[in-house]
Amino acid sequence: MKTLYKFLRTDLKSNSGDCKWKVGEWKKEEKIDMCECGFHASKTPLQAMGYVSGEILALVEVKGKNEKQKDKEVWSEMRIIKAWNWTKSDSVSLSIFAAELCLENFEKVFPNDKRPREAIEAAKNWLAEPTTENESVAVAV
Repeated sequence: MKTLYKFLRTDLKSNSGDCKWKVGEWKKEEKIDMCECGFHASKTPLQAMGYVSGEILALVEVKGKNEKQKDKEVWSEMRIIKAWNWTKSDSVSLSIFAAELCLENFEKVFPNDKRPREAIEAAKNWLAEPTTENESVAVAV
């Protein structure tokens, strides 16, 4: 079976519809249609985040009928294997990671522009010590 990721709202509720999930319990839909019906998920957490900005990241297992696009898939059967609370710290960590992947290329083109590096450092400072003062600095940079 295949594993994918999806974001859920508080209490393991789907963003669309009235589906409430329980870890380990299979759900089944007869009809699937991308963006309309069926159970949607993505290959990576980042892709999943592009569709639902939820509070819970779930690792799901899928089977049955399916349709696939580049960054999401819809399946007729799905169950949650594991779920994690997604916090602001997780989003900041992901942002730092992504920014650091690009930083070298940016600095080659704009060697005197220190703003991205300063923003990364400010975000790291907030992550290490999430005070109001560090948050204000991170927002201002």
